[in-house]
Amino acid sequence: MIYVTNVPRLEEGETSAVTLGKFDGLHKGHQKLISCIQKKKKDNCKTVIFTFDISPLVKVHHKPAKGLLTNEERQELAEMLGMDMLVECPFTDAVMHMEPEQFVKEFLVDRLHVSYLAVGPDFRFGYERKGTPQLLEQMGKTYGFSVEIVEKLTDGEREISSTYVREELEKGNIEKVNKLLGYEYFTRGEIVHGRQLGRTIGVPTANLIPPTTKKLPPNGVYITVSRIGEKEYGGITNVGYKPTVKENFLGVETNLFECNEDLYGQEAEVRFYHYLRPERKFSSLEELKGQLVTDEKMAREFFQSFSN
Repeated sequence: MIYVTNVPRLEEGETSAVTLGKFDGLHKGHQKLISCIQKKKKDNCKTVIFTFDISPLVKVHHKPAKGLLTNEERQELAEMLGMDMLVECPFTDAVMHMEPEQFVKEFLVDRLHVSYLAVGPDFRFGYERKGTPQLLEQMGKTYGFSVEIVEKLTDGEREISSTYVREELEKGNIEKVNKLLGYEYFTRGEIVHGRQLGRTIGVPTANLIPPTTKKLPPNGVYITVSRIGEKEYGGITNVGYKPTVKENFLGVETNLFECNEDLYGQEAEVRFYHYLRPERKFSSLEELKGQLVTDEKMAREFFQSFSN
């Protein structure tokens, strides 16, 4: 897959099938849009996801936001979904003030040679969000591209959206989050040295500091699977500040089952499966160890039922 941080010009004779949006999470609703443009590969169209380097809402309201995916993670998932190209357009002041007609003509027609667009019914674009799917249909008649307005995928009565996923994540409803995404929610980071207190109580752990732009589930203890190199380990993960030992940073600490290797400096991907309990302060390390034994028992029972 080609990943670009500008809007490229396709070669003469090349055409594209494009879907546009923020694509935070690349959830099942997004995957429905992607499946539409994938059907155009048979017409020799390049399949393109068009998005921005930051959320327009962040730019407009000047508020930092944590996403369901980092830009790097979105890039990797787009490639796994079989895209030919991910366009991550810089959301500059010029782009923010671009009229929708200019956006279509300059980016989609002149540069990407679009022949097919797939968008949701509530898709808006251009200055003051004046661009609509209906405008795209009108311009398609002028410039010779077709537009498919794709109905939203639903979960019961509710449309699947990034907002819906974030709400469930904030509640700690990990199973629901994973169902909406179509994959297990995860975070990544380099394994770093902690205080190594886990080793003193016979429970060695892998500590990582997640990306500052990544949205995490609520502080607490989760059943997880960690991928490190080519290996995967079941485990229990604490998200938070570890109040018993008074850490001063938000971390992700995992007790990996059946792992005694030196993992420092390696990257770990921690996938969340189930919320166990809230983070809490224990009166002693012995009390903490007793709770970890209980947590591990519950996690192993979970994995056993999961595999049956």
